[in-house]
Amino acid sequence: MNIEDYRNYCLSLGDDVEERMPFGAFKAAEGVLAFYVCGHMFSFFDCNDFRVVTLKCQPDRIDELKAYHDCIGKPFNLPSKYWIGVDVMSAPDELLRELTLDSYKIVKEKYNRPKPKTRK
Repeated sequence: MNIEDYRNYCLSLGDDVEERMPFGAFKAAEGVLAFYVCGHMFSFFDCNDFRVVTLKCQPDRIDELKAYHDCIGKPFNLPSKYWIGVDVMSAPDELLRELTLDSYKIVKEKYNRPKPKTRK
């Protein structure tokens, strides 16, 4: 999958998806494009070097995914307990789409919960 197809896929996941380049203040990460839902990141990659996409993942799936797919590895600069890195050069497009959708759903579910009512 090329960078533009991937970007379009992320944006197609919902009207609530936003894209930003949040690390402009850091020279080494100024080209990083991130996708957000409910104000929280679910996917990001370097626009200048589109080789790895970092995605949120269920912790109990990470070891299994790594065992079955050589394209799954460590995330860029985030805890590997909750995030994975996907090598876009070797990952099947369908797997990349599936993992991206899962990441979107994980973040949306976590941060889209109704706020508890406060008593007056």
